[in-house]
Amino acid sequence: MRNKVTKAIFPVAGLGTRFLPATKSVPKEIMTLVDRPLIQYAIDEARAAGIKEFIFVTSRGKGALEDYFDLAPALEQELKKKGKTELLEILKSTNMESGAIAYIRQHKAMGLGHAVWCARRLIGNEPFAVMLPDDVIAAEKPCLQQMVEAYEEVGGSMVAAMEVPHDKTSSYGILDVAGEEGNLISVKGMVEKPEVEAAPSNLAVIGRYIITPDVLKNLHKMKQGAGGEIQLTDAIAQEIEEGRKVSGYRFRGQRFDCGSKAGFLQATVSFGLAREELRDDLYGYLQQLMSQEKAAQ
Repeated sequence: MRNKVTKAIFPVAGLGTRFLPATKSVPKEIMTLVDRPLIQYAIDEARAAGIKEFIFVTSRGKGALEDYFDLAPALEQELKKKGKTELLEILKSTNMESGAIAYIRQHKAMGLGHAVWCARRLIGNEPFAVMLPDDVIAAEKPCLQQMVEAYEEVGGSMVAAMEVPHDKTSSYGILDVAGEEGNLISVKGMVEKPEVEAAPSNLAVIGRYIITPDVLKNLHKMKQGAGGEIQLTDAIAQEIEEGRKVSGYRFRGQRFDCGSKAGFLQATVSFGLAREELRDDLYGYLQQLMSQEKAAQ
């Protein structure tokens, strides 16, 4: 019987420079998508997948992120006094149990692989998930839950995968595919940010991983990869070279790159339209904008 995946690492040490000046004082991870911060979407997805321990790899200036998960007794009391029970329940749903969250500092920005390595002592000898909050995935069944269910069948390490345009492959880790069966992809290699002409496929790794502890041993070697950084993709690819199983998983859902301004705006519109209380007003406004644009042409 395989060990259950109950721990998840959230690498949140980045400076969020693409969202300056907002991120001068506000960590990117608590910028709001409709009415919830990005990190809350990742936490909710992790909980749905059975994650019990949440490990945040942070850096200086992320205090507001840590405060977000703390209790807010004065605010709760005020809502209770005013009879705002619905808002009170929403607020309580963001609370985390004492001891469920751990914070680790990454003192130097040395890549995603290094961020994951920083949490090694809290992982021990168990499989674990890695979730990048920038990648927000709208799905009927949460993406990580889909992956955990598949992992329980096949084991090994697993990465979420989606097709991207060929001219965008140099921005992703790309899978070298041996075969496919349903949503599972048998992987014979992985390349981080290849030149477009050298990309082995257009199947890109996106920000959801289930990883065996062996990958941490590979990261411990501190081999630099693309961009001079320690790449998680390279450490997972080494598993394949050493004969251990790595799978890609074509998740069912729509991924939004909320690390970019355009992706964040697209997600805001999509998630806004999915909300019953916002849909009519937002849709009407978008129709009005389109009508004005057509009239101007």
